[in-house]
Amino acid sequence: MADLQIDFTTGAVAHRLRFGGGRGQDLPKAIGLKKGANPHVVDATAGLGRDAFLLASLGARVTLIERSAKMHALLGAALEKAAKGEMAEIISRMELLSGDAKALLPCLAPEVILLDPMHPPRGNSAAVKQEMRQLREIVGEDPDAAELIGVALRSAQNRVVLKWPRKAGLPEGIPAPSHQISGKSTRYDVWMR
Repeated sequence: MADLQIDFTTGAVAHRLRFGGGRGQDLPKAIGLKKGANPHVVDATAGLGRDAFLLASLGARVTLIERSAKMHALLGAALEKAAKGEMAEIISRMELLSGDAKALLPCLAPEVILLDPMHPPRGNSAAVKQEMRQLREIVGEDPDAAELIGVALRSAQNRVVLKWPRKAGLPEGIPAPSHQISGKSTRYDVWMR
């Protein structure tokens, strides 16, 4: 198996940028990206950085937080590479921080917080994409997901958005969201402040 690579200039990320549907996609709607509205978003669980890149491509200023040193290094290299090419303007709206989002979020007080913790293992036999298996191997599980959601709910100025499997229940102890936006396999739980 090849090592995990992050690249904002080619592949699925570049394709989504060119043909993804802009602000009409579920994630931008959940974040609150509307005409003339470009909030500061903190992607508190940056992972592969794809959601942050999409939001930055649509005009949002995005701060990515990654606590895995290896994922932080991969993201940093990908951002540096993309900043030297045609994606430079998008990358200029992205800032990468290293650390635990639970400690950083209260200091940042962003308008919107996006959370995409490691999802619970699937109950069906469908194989998860190779890069997602690699990501799970690097970052492990997120046993503190409920705690992170709680910190986010106390720290966001306007809204918190949780990207979660469509059919999965919320982590224990988390209040019901204000509303949801559901896709085929993913839903966005939105808490308005």
